[in-house]
Amino acid sequence: MLQEIIKQGEKGVSNRYLNRDLSWIEFNRRVLEEAQDAATPLLERAKFLAIVGSNLDEFMAVRVAETKEKTKAGFTHKDFTGYSPAGLFRRLRKRTTAMVTEQYRAYRDLSRQLVKKGIVMLGYHDLNATQQKAMDTYYHDIVFPVLTPMAVDQSRPFPLVHNKYVYLAVVLRQHHSDLEDERFFAIVQVPSNIPRVIPVPHRSNSKKRSFILIEELIKHHIQSLFGGYWPEAVHGFRLTRNADLTINEEEAEDLLEEIEKELRRRRRGAPVRLEVEKGIHPFALEHLQEEFGLADHVFEVDGPLDLSFLISFADSIEGMSHLRYPSIKPVYPQELHTEQDMFSLLRAQDRLMYHPYESFDAVTDFIIEAAEDPQVMAIKMTLYRVNGDSRLIPALARAAESGKQVTVVVELKARFDEERNIAWARTLEKAGCHVVYGLVGLKTHAKIILVVRRENQVLNRYVHVGTGNYNETTARIYTDIGLLTSNPIIGEDASALFNEITGYAAQRELQAFSMAPTGMKDNLFSLIRREAEHAAAGRPARIIAKINSLSNQEMIDELYAASQAGVHIDLIVRGVCCLRPGIQGLSENIRVLSIVDRFLEHSRIFYFQNAGTPDVFLSSADWMTRNLTRRIELMCPVFDPKLKDIIWSILDLSLRDNVKARMLLPNGSYTRVSSDSQLIRSQFEAMNIASWK
Repeated sequence: MLQEIIKQGEKGVSNRYLNRDLSWIEFNRRVLEEAQDAATPLLERAKFLAIVGSNLDEFMAVRVAETKEKTKAGFTHKDFTGYSPAGLFRRLRKRTTAMVTEQYRAYRDLSRQLVKKGIVMLGYHDLNATQQKAMDTYYHDIVFPVLTPMAVDQSRPFPLVHNKYVYLAVVLRQHHSDLEDERFFAIVQVPSNIPRVIPVPHRSNSKKRSFILIEELIKHHIQSLFGGYWPEAVHGFRLTRNADLTINEEEAEDLLEEIEKELRRRRRGAPVRLEVEKGIHPFALEHLQEEFGLADHVFEVDGPLDLSFLISFADSIEGMSHLRYPSIKPVYPQELHTEQDMFSLLRAQDRLMYHPYESFDAVTDFIIEAAEDPQVMAIKMTLYRVNGDSRLIPALARAAESGKQVTVVVELKARFDEERNIAWARTLEKAGCHVVYGLVGLKTHAKIILVVRRENQVLNRYVHVGTGNYNETTARIYTDIGLLTSNPIIGEDASALFNEITGYAAQRELQAFSMAPTGMKDNLFSLIRREAEHAAAGRPARIIAKINSLSNQEMIDELYAASQAGVHIDLIVRGVCCLRPGIQGLSENIRVLSIVDRFLEHSRIFYFQNAGTPDVFLSSADWMTRNLTRRIELMCPVFDPKLKDIIWSILDLSLRDNVKARMLLPNGSYTRVSSDSQLIRSQFEAMNIASWK
């Protein structure tokens, strides 16, 4: 049966590669499937719908915006997947339009299912008299004072419409006017500093929970903003702008100031997408399209604009545990839960942590303990994305204030986290930390902490290397792996890495690490070719890579060559994959799986069988061109045989998933992995990780 599906998937294949952006749409479709799946708890389905929308927002603001700019500039060169910008833009428009239609169909179905459970989203006219009175009071006391009606006419030009905010387009007529076709146009921004979803009061003994969106209240009371006029129509709209930053780092005198300038320019980025409510008045739509220059990429949606509110909405509903995934509490790694200090434990043995099943508190405690330990001389770490209430920042600040040498490489160009990282950089500098913004032209994406400690008149190094960000919030919802080690070779390489980033140190030959953009790609190619040599000689040869994306053409070609040499290759790729698996004579030995489930699969793990003496690596890098050539990335070996066995168990569990795993077909579509054997849901099984260790 499976072979038949693969053969069907080979039909129509004319190119060796899948397109990156079309592959991304397939990924977001898999997220949408989780929102549509009746087996997914209702409030979790709401969150998946919100994620679909947020993903699409970023895709439009970056990838579609870039393709549109290339088309507008007249670029006709085809990429390695065979698409010109204009041809790709047409396909993206068609597929994203279909996805939005499907997304809102899922929203309406979800709403009906929630009503059956007593959770109701109401319109104003659905309220009874008592509820209307309560909501009228809320509007006049809380909402009305912050609203600003903005007329658009000859004396008042169109105001700046902010990126991804919800607005109301208002078509007005003047009272007692003799001109039947004289209409006026105005817009009102829906305030973002007031909760989008408002609870509606019910009788105390009622089990029903009702809510109303703030824009529904504003629509009903719109007359209060336009005395002397009556509203003919009020509909919501939302604009997405090009959000990519253009920074000339080589000419920038102050990188921090330059990025702040670019963030201000982002607010005026070129319009990319216009979303409007279904049934919008033609007069309003004409004004909007003319102002934003969008004849295409207008999405008319049958439901509320910007479904990202569904995450906070789902979290706000108390109780209803049967409508959520079973709660889990990450366990503190047992091997670190002792009376001994962490440094003594690491001198005895390397430690591995698997988040979110194991608590990120262990990493935070590593930093806090280092900050408070009088024997610690220096702390160095990279910060890419950090949560707003991070405990790491105060710990680093205390360390610096106590006289320790604290160096923090803050990546100011982490997309959509630029402002937060600027604030953290200033906080750390004020505390006395050495703050470095990385190397010109390269994002610092490596995840590493180095602690230097004086022990018996000798300086020893302790290192944490991770696959994910030092973010306590995302560590509860992303799957990532972290390694704590006192291995002297890794420690020396960690020092060399920081010296290269922060100073003029010439690149030295690394003993354990591989770094991008200097050597990681070549080292990976060597490892892949070594497996091909083993296969050709009849020795055991296998590659397993767990990554988020695969889009680098050279990497794909290396994997194709290894497949043709007889290497069995399993790729667990959460998102974009430009490789076509299962094609005879090209990639018949390659299988690609994608797992979309409760947690975001985020860990990067590389396994090379090496004729029975496997090499295992953790990395910050996906196999994309930007990661391998335009970012500072890190690949770290795992030396401890016991830890290698744990990582093998993690990979093996993912490969055996037959509940949430989908398999990539040669034509770029995905099919669910099915099996007559026992059902295995890898993320749920991984909750038993303590038994592995």
